[in-house]
Amino acid sequence: MLAGHSHSEDASVYRINANTAIINTVDVFTPVVDDPYEYGQITAANSLSDVYAMGGQPLVAMNVLAFHQGKISAAAITKMLQGAQDKAKEAGCVISGGHSIQDSEIKYGLAVTGIVHPKSFWRNHTPEIGDALVLTKPLGTGCMSSALKHDRLAKNDLTTITESMKTLNRMPAEILQESAFTVHACTDITGFGLAGHLLEMINQTPTSAHIHLDALPVFPNVFDYLADPAFLPGGFYANKLYNEQYICPDEKISDEEMRILFDPQTSGGLLVSLPENQAVELIGRLKDKYPLPAAIIGNIEAERTHKIRLSL
Repeated sequence: MLAGHSHSEDASVYRINANTAIINTVDVFTPVVDDPYEYGQITAANSLSDVYAMGGQPLVAMNVLAFHQGKISAAAITKMLQGAQDKAKEAGCVISGGHSIQDSEIKYGLAVTGIVHPKSFWRNHTPEIGDALVLTKPLGTGCMSSALKHDRLAKNDLTTITESMKTLNRMPAEILQESAFTVHACTDITGFGLAGHLLEMINQTPTSAHIHLDALPVFPNVFDYLADPAFLPGGFYANKLYNEQYICPDEKISDEEMRILFDPQTSGGLLVSLPENQAVELIGRLKDKYPLPAAIIGNIEAERTHKIRLSL
C-alpha cells in the first residue's frame, strides 16, 4: 500500500508490480441538479476526479445506487445511469456493473479503479515552499446548488455550474502527466471546500499558503448567493467551524467574501502545487483548449502563525 487513509488522500494506491499500481476510490452523493441525465454525468465526473487527482488513468468503475422504487421512475434511473455511462466513456473508463439498494432518498456514485506508475503518482500533502497554487475550476457550486433547491437559481447560472460540474478533470491532469511538469502536490476540491482541502495539503508540513481572493476563479453572481444565509448548505457551516481558525484574512475582506473558502464543492477542480514558472506554463496550455477558467490563486510559503493568509 503506497497511499491510504493516513494523510486524507483522495484515493488509495496499491503497487502490484514494479511498473503498475492500482488506484481505488468511491464517491456517492445526493442529486445536485434536477435533470437525471446531468446528475449521472456530474456523479461520474466527480467520482473519476479522485483518480485524476492522484495522477492516474481511470479504467473501470462500478455503480453504487440507492433509490426508492415507489418514488423514482425506471425512466429516471435509466437516464441517470446513461449519463454516467456516457461520461465514463468520455474518460476512457468502463462501467462494468454495480449494486443497488432500497433507500428513502436517491444516492448515486461510482467505485472507480485506475492505474498509475508506482513512482509517479501525486500525493496531496507534499507541497514545497515557493510553489504556486493552480485551481482548474471556478468555485461556488455549493451555495448555487442550494439556491436551486429553493427554486432561486437563475437559469443562466444553473447552466454555468452544470457545465463545470460535468467537465472532467482529465485535460489538466493529462497535460501535467504528459509534459515536463513537476507536480509536488495535488488534490481536488470537493465537500470540504477550498480551505479544507488546502489545509489537508499543508497542515502536516512546515508551510503555509498565501491565497489571493481576487485571483480565485468563481462563478458569475456567486457572491450574491453567498450573501444569503438561506443558500448556505449544511456543509458550509461545518467547513467554516473547523477551518476558520487557521485563516488570517486581510482586514479589507468581508465575512461574506470569505464564505467562498468554505463553500462545499461538487465535482470541483484540481488544486495543484508546482513551481511558479511551470504554473504559468500550465495556465497558458489550458487557455488554448480547456473550457473552464483556471488560475494561479496563490503560493506556498514558509510556515506562519496561521496556515492560510488571505489577501486581496
